[in-house]
Amino acid sequence: MEIREETAKRTEEIEKIIASYLPKEEGFQAKIMEAMNYSILAGGKRLRPMLAQETYRLFGGKSKVIEPFMAALEMIHTYSLVHDDLPAMDNDEYRRGKKTTHIVYGEAMGILAGDALLNYAFETAAKAFDMEPENRYIGKAFQILSQKAGIYGMVGGQTVDVLSEGRKITEEELDFIYRLKTGALIEASMLIGAVLAGATKNEQKIIECVAGDIGLAFQIQDDILDVTSTEEVLGKPIGSDERNHKCTYVTFAGLEGAKEQVRQITARAVSQMDSLVVTNVFLNELLRYLVSREK
Repeated sequence: MEIREETAKRTEEIEKIIASYLPKEEGFQAKIMEAMNYSILAGGKRLRPMLAQETYRLFGGKSKVIEPFMAALEMIHTYSLVHDDLPAMDNDEYRRGKKTTHIVYGEAMGILAGDALLNYAFETAAKAFDMEPENRYIGKAFQILSQKAGIYGMVGGQTVDVLSEGRKITEEELDFIYRLKTGALIEASMLIGAVLAGATKNEQKIIECVAGDIGLAFQIQDDILDVTSTEEVLGKPIGSDERNHKCTYVTFAGLEGAKEQVRQITARAVSQMDSLVVTNVFLNELLRYLVSREK
């Protein structure tokens, strides 16, 4: 399997699904829809909806009920990036090789675009209830999405990250930040796919552990790329961690040590996937590819 070709093919399909759920740019408030759509159509790996879809397929899911959750996950991820780029946060002018939302639309509209994407994500996910009113798993999936995106998930991790700037933190605190800030939404993606497909409680537990490890390895790889990559390849400024005085896994373990941690954590995740009685070859290859990426 050529993972890049397969990923590109699936990304193209996912782009169409996401586009089908985006708001029309109309009415007196059309500018906010325009800013939302600019933000979410600026590109990206579409990792979270892809993980949701492939995990859903892993456990035999076949209907379209996963699709509003796929779109919602990407909206939540995008809103977090829009807010991350704001002057009060990372103050970045480029994201995915394009000007960031607040640079194009202004800071106030950047804040509102993030707010709107978060709210619209839940409006979108709720459409699953109309698609399959009898599906008892949708409520659980909605609950997972809410928790993993909030104060016990992504927002909680982001909070501790902001509070850590300018001071030395422990490796335990860094691990907490990464597992919530990045890992929680990846956990949501895979867990929602498993739940909607009817995976057992034990299978759900395994999937959540796998996703947590992949999220951690993914973020450590980001630390590595911030040191080793270029702005042209990465599509955003490099060296921002050092400029913002942020502690990273490279800070604690050094470059080679961080690379070794990525290898060990990924191997553990793949081993857990192999313990399942079901198999999705593409999903396993995707997990390996994500944590060895160059951008």
